Amino acid sequence: MKTLKRISRMHRIFIVQELKRMMEYKGDFIVGIIGFLFAQANNMLFLWLIFRQIPNLAGWSIKEILFIYGFSLIPKGIDHLFFDNLWAVGHFLVQKGDFDKYLTRPVNTLFHVMVEKLQIDALGELLVGIAMVCITLPSLTVEWSVQKILLAVLVIPFATLIYTGIKTITAAIAFWTKKSGNITYMFYMVNEFSKYPVKIYNSFVRNIITYIIPFAFTAYYPAEYILKGENPLFNIGVCVLISIVMMTLGIIVWNKGIRAYESAGS
Repeated sequence: MKTLKRISRMHRIFIVQELKRMMEYKGDFIVGIIGFLFAQANNMLFLWLIFRQIPNLAGWSIKEILFIYGFSLIPKGIDHLFFDNLWAVGHFLVQKGDFDKYLTRPVNTLFHVMVEKLQIDALGELLVGIAMVCITLPSLTVEWSVQKILLAVLVIPFATLIYTGIKTITAAIAFWTKKSGNITYMFYMVNEFSKYPVKIYNSFVRNIITYIIPFAFTAYYPAEYILKGENPLFNIGVCVLISIVMMTLGIIVWNKGIRAYESAGS
């Protein structure tokens, strides 16, 4: 209990300091959110143009696909908001030798890296995702129950851990190679496939995004249960299991990388 209180207190301290820093650059914050909103507007326009010609996609209507799209932005936005600093490890922290500072402080290195930065522009991602879910749900026929509501809420933090686990694994590769930002980007961009029904892809892609780089469990499978009530054991249960596995692997690879780490830079 004392450890949890200490971690919570330290997290608040990091967030407060980061907010103070960002208040010095209000323009960057506003431009970042506006830029993201424009990007999402373009994506929705693209979907609308497609569905003007195609009434449904693999049996999914435009409103259902917009729900999946919106739902996918929520765990992605939470990860982006709180744990986006993992990108810096693979891009420059190890390569420039800046990672040394984390080893000189009495704080777990992975925890320190994760909570050091707060990406406020991710609020735009979260707002768009929540808005799309709230707008599309009333027009969809969904049979609600206490169980479904609880599982729909419960699955979000676990879906977030899939993003965080994959970023942790790929970022930690930099401890051996000095730079792994491109690897993180390559894996991370697979999440774009999760915004649409997996049934539209061939079996190879479907297996990749389900079992190898399991971003399908961050959006499609939970959405399938929420909208259609199908197979909660797989759609929700496997999501929880995979998120725990990915985060555990991330911690293991990270700790091995720390032991192999050698300072770099000039």
